Amino acid sequence: MNGPTLQVQMLGQFTLRYGDRTISDSDDRSRRVWSLLAYMLYNHGRSFAQEELIHLYWSNNEKSADPGNALKSIFHRIRIALDKLQPGLGRLLIRRKAGRYFWNNTMPLSLDIEDFEAHFHAAEAAGDDDVRLAEYQAALALYAGDPLPRMTDEIWTIPIVAYYHSLYTRAAAGAIELLEKQERTAEAVALCRRAIHIEPYQEDLYEHLMRGLLRTGDMKGAMSVYEEMSEQLFAHFGVMPSETLRTLYRQATRTVNDRTLTMDEVCSQLEEPAPHSGAMVCEYDFFKILYRSEARSIARNGHSANICLLSVSGKDGEMLARRSLDPAMNNLQVLVQNNLRRGDVIARCSISQYIILLPQANYENSRMVADRLVSAFYRRYPHSPARLRLYGAAAGIIRLSKQLRAVYPTHNKGDKHG
Repeated sequence: MNGPTLQVQMLGQFTLRYGDRTISDSDDRSRRVWSLLAYMLYNHGRSFAQEELIHLYWSNNEKSADPGNALKSIFHRIRIALDKLQPGLGRLLIRRKAGRYFWNNTMPLSLDIEDFEAHFHAAEAAGDDDVRLAEYQAALALYAGDPLPRMTDEIWTIPIVAYYHSLYTRAAAGAIELLEKQERTAEAVALCRRAIHIEPYQEDLYEHLMRGLLRTGDMKGAMSVYEEMSEQLFAHFGVMPSETLRTLYRQATRTVNDRTLTMDEVCSQLEEPAPHSGAMVCEYDFFKILYRSEARSIARNGHSANICLLSVSGKDGEMLARRSLDPAMNNLQVLVQNNLRRGDVIARCSISQYIILLPQANYENSRMVADRLVSAFYRRYPHSPARLRLYGAAAGIIRLSKQLRAVYPTHNKGDKHG
């Protein structure tokens, strides 16, 4: 068939372009119309019985009095959408024969996901490093994001997204290794940053990025990458970076200053950027150093300090689901930071806990602080499923006896507010 090729983008967005006209799934609020169009295009090599499509789009939880007519209505609306590219195009492309729907493949069609996959497999099959790298790079250039991002809750898209995401991470890893092998460090670093934007939780990418930055002498950049990655891993999974990454971080911190500094430079580096008016938030590893320093000070001068362990759980002490736990922990951090003094320190020490250091605070004052934090949380978030349990002890006692003395051993919303 003569005429332009229908260009279909599914990676990063769903867009159809024919000649100089474009339509996308952001043009219409009807998600089912665009979902069925995407389903037909992704499976453009086969036909579909009406019953299959009804089963796909009208499950037991979403019934229709007449799903057959509802399906016909959706196909009618798909044809109207395609007609925006060229009048009559919808009826030409969406066909029905012997009770089965199919995509008319006589029109030239280009799908970015098919081109992406072809480049990936060509790279995997190539025996020459230059050819393999070129194919990986061609594939990566097409990957603007995971497939069909506005349809991630559709059952049929879940395995598709997982499959292409996996191919992308493999292609990125393969290209990065080849670039490193050819000592093209700047290109490898740039690719690492793009890949991390797509896959922000894969530690191998951060390791390659940190090694690349260290090779180029960007020690501060390597430290910044580690700190951002550490915060993300802990916030989402409650884990710390691997020992390999921590070793790279220590290497960066040891070499960040490769010359003698002036006192002004040292003071500048020690200053807190954009200091917050409330408590200081830091990583748990740094909190441990601050705690040990405070404990040493207490042993010398006899001042008091307390630490509080604030735990988030469900009503009966069970671990909350991540969809409830994550916002509760984020809200709690902001609340605690805003309600404590600038000299206080907080850190997330587990997936559901914050540790708080209250320097120069006696036991009675720490109890008042604890009570204020718990009350403020329930007052600010009355409908949250989270329940707080708050423990505390004198830092000196911990240092000497290694035991905790509970401030509120069973403190929760029921205990406090009945």
